Amino acid sequence: MDTFSFIASALGVYVGLGVFIVGMSWRAWQWAKTPKSPARFALYPKPKTGAGRFGALMRDTFVAPQSFKIAPGVMIAAMAFHLAALAAFVGHLRLVHEFTPLVAVLGEEGMATFAGISGGFAGIVMLIAVLYWIARRTFGPYKNLSTPEDYFLLFLLLGIVVMGDHLRFVGAIHGPTYIEWFQSVLAFQPAWPEEIAGSGEMWALNWHMLFVNAFLIYFPFSKLTHAIGAFATNLVRSSE
Repeated sequence: MDTFSFIASALGVYVGLGVFIVGMSWRAWQWAKTPKSPARFALYPKPKTGAGRFGALMRDTFVAPQSFKIAPGVMIAAMAFHLAALAAFVGHLRLVHEFTPLVAVLGEEGMATFAGISGGFAGIVMLIAVLYWIARRTFGPYKNLSTPEDYFLLFLLLGIVVMGDHLRFVGAIHGPTYIEWFQSVLAFQPAWPEEIAGSGEMWALNWHMLFVNAFLIYFPFSKLTHAIGAFATNLVRSSE
């Protein structure tokens, strides 16, 4: 095990997950102890029933119709990215626990094919969305509204997606080998199977994990917490 691999694909995983969990807990505690405003910020007309308000909360959070009216191109890219990212996240849960019922139905070869197609499609969609956001913030009027944090976050996302796509499209290593590596990390006995360590994909895995770890560490202190805070904001919009 070389030093860079240990830092990027083992120690960095513990640090990244630890900072993310503690950081988001701190965020939630900050939100919880914030005094409730005596003013009401609900927008009218608003639903009269609890079920209607819950429906409005889900609609405003996941569809954001107001934003679609203002910037449909941005919202289409955002929706596509978030759906693809969700699919990629679910797919990565195989590293924690194999989807045994699905493997039983598809077989190992069928599972590899399904994971390759779905993961590859998600990776392409995310890459297109990130490149669109970079172009939007580099050219045109939105450049003047962009901050260094915007570019830093896009840099991290681009690194994660490009290295992930490299592992998906260039590498010939299948899921079970990566599962073996990640299970060793979870057991605090990090080890890289020879199929990974002896391949040219080792550097791509290390850089993929390095970007992921940096993203997890930065997440609780960035504007990306809007992904969670959006629920509270939209709840206020439709509350009594």
